[in-house]
Amino acid sequence: MTLYPLFADLRDRTVLVVGGGEVAARKVAALLRAGARARVGATSFIPQLRELRAAHAIECLDGEYRSDWLDDCWLVIAATDDHELNRRVANDAAERRMFCNVVDDAQQSSFQVPAVVDRAPLIVAISSGGAAPMLARWVRERLEILLDHSIGAMASLLERQRPAIRARHGDVGARRRFYERLLASRVWQWLRADNTAGAQREIESLLQTTDEPRGSVALVGAGPGDPGLLTLRGLRALNEADVILHDRLVGAAVLELARRDALRIEVGKEAGVHHATQEQIHALMLEHARAGRRIVRLKGGDPFVFGRGGEELEFLRAHDIAYEVVPGITAALACAAYAGVPLTHRDHAQSVRFVTAHCKQSLDTLDWRALAAERQTLAIYMGVAQLGTLQARLITHGRDAQTPFALIENGSTAQQRVITGSLAALEALAREHDVRAPALLIVGEVASLATTLAWFGSAPLGAGALARAA
Repeated sequence: MTLYPLFADLRDRTVLVVGGGEVAARKVAALLRAGARARVGATSFIPQLRELRAAHAIECLDGEYRSDWLDDCWLVIAATDDHELNRRVANDAAERRMFCNVVDDAQQSSFQVPAVVDRAPLIVAISSGGAAPMLARWVRERLEILLDHSIGAMASLLERQRPAIRARHGDVGARRRFYERLLASRVWQWLRADNTAGAQREIESLLQTTDEPRGSVALVGAGPGDPGLLTLRGLRALNEADVILHDRLVGAAVLELARRDALRIEVGKEAGVHHATQEQIHALMLEHARAGRRIVRLKGGDPFVFGRGGEELEFLRAHDIAYEVVPGITAALACAAYAGVPLTHRDHAQSVRFVTAHCKQSLDTLDWRALAAERQTLAIYMGVAQLGTLQARLITHGRDAQTPFALIENGSTAQQRVITGSLAALEALAREHDVRAPALLIVGEVASLATTLAWFGSAPLGAGALARAA
């Protein structure tokens, strides 16, 4: 975030606009709507500004710009077509530690004027930081369509009802749940019909409703890293959560989508390092659910694909805790797609197997003869520490040593790397490129397509080392 967003109360505060043309007039109109005292300085003024002057709606300063025009001002807007003059205004404002906006010049500006969707008292402001103002306007146009005008009436009604709501629901969590019930109620229908009295009665009825807070847990799949792959239902769950218990591999970009005041607790586990045992995770879910909170157990990938989601649901069911599951895009699907590797292909693979290589004990339980069969794709999770063993066992049980592989590190993120080669060179290539977890291993003929179908991030690595190994 390169700009700190804020909304300024300019009522009865003086704001200087330097310029007397159409751009200046637009800025003055917006300032007057916000209740500011507009001071306008220029050598000449368009009729619109002269009319405002005659009506004593604005103060006009005639002549060439002087720095004393800034006296007693809170903000400054330079709205002339003279770049040198705009620069002088910005410099004078900076010397006085005043914020200045130079129209269409982000470099000279210390604040930006956003595109606005006005549903007063609710205001939505959109800014590109001056980088792409047309894009900000494009977003505003779409929000104008999406945001019903009754939202403003709702905001005013909630402002009046806020003391009663706070008195009825002292606990923050209970108050949030009440607002959610209210915003899903018939209040909207009354407001759209311009019936404020009906909306008021609806809120008063809701305030009389008594219900004990009941905690719940949502197991949510966060996907492999790209926040754009989080499902809409997962996003809603994050915005409803009081507590988020998240894995280590859930990226910061995904957590940024959650409600700001939610309690975040990292409960990640990785090979050899356990921030929280599974029993401790169970205890945390039980503690917060019994306190009436809504918990999101946020897992990388999908909760039911090597995510121990089944164990957690069994625990919740045994303790009579309400739960739901929000599937996520599992790593095999996302990493393969972002690497250009189709997991199945009519010419190469008619089936796909998901395998975990989390530890040696799990490797010992696998049917290696079946895994080594041809015309199938293996998607192997958590295998970075076992690559040598995986390579040896597959070849020993009949998989061709020249079978292609694709090793995808940090799949779907800006740090994605794809290493390709033959199964015989797997361990050597991984060592050469210093592959680290998290990484997904794909073994099968489809992996060769990564070299031609790759579309995301850098081109696959490994061809040079593969040639040397051959």
